[in-house]
Amino acid sequence: MKSPLAICGLLILSLAAAVPDHAQQDRNKRPSPPAVAYCYPPNPYINPLFFGKMEVHYSSPRMKGRNIYGALVPFGKVWRLGANEATTFVVSYTSLLVMGKEIPPGTYTLFAIPDQNQWTLVISKKTDEWGIPYPGESYDLLRVEMKLSPLPSPVEEFTISFDKTLEGCTMNVDWETTRASEVFTVKKLHP
Repeated sequence: MKSPLAICGLLILSLAAAVPDHAQQDRNKRPSPPAVAYCYPPNPYINPLFFGKMEVHYSSPRMKGRNIYGALVPFGKVWRLGANEATTFVVSYTSLLVMGKEIPPGTYTLFAIPDQNQWTLVISKKTDEWGIPYPGESYDLLRVEMKLSPLPSPVEEFTISFDKTLEGCTMNVDWETTRASEVFTVKKLHP
């Protein structure tokens, strides 16, 4: 016969296993479900059978009739570029360049600083965190300005996507009536 203490311990363990925490919940049922965007940039500098890859893992909030930029997402402040967990940026195989600045292969976190006329993309070396608070400039790998353009109609779902170009991949961040874009290219291996 089991002791009352052992039975109590088993009961507590079974109850703890039955109650999910935020990391174990079904992420697809969240108001801001997970999404992935990826691109294989063209790379004429190495064997064409060996491709680099860049991918972004993020949570996609919805507009739901709210004013987004300048309200829900304040101007001039660091934003987690999505919702829930931090937005993860993975660079595989080869280094990338963005506005002449190098991004070595690895895993990073993306943030943005939106403003009415200009956005700044922040690539942070700190990873595996919840999306807020921003860990600080000491963890920044780099900051670059993003190109802004208006969207023809409002976009309900926050979306990150890539357009493949001859030079690399353009990352697009679309939400509300704004598109913020940044071009990534492959670092040339030989001078």
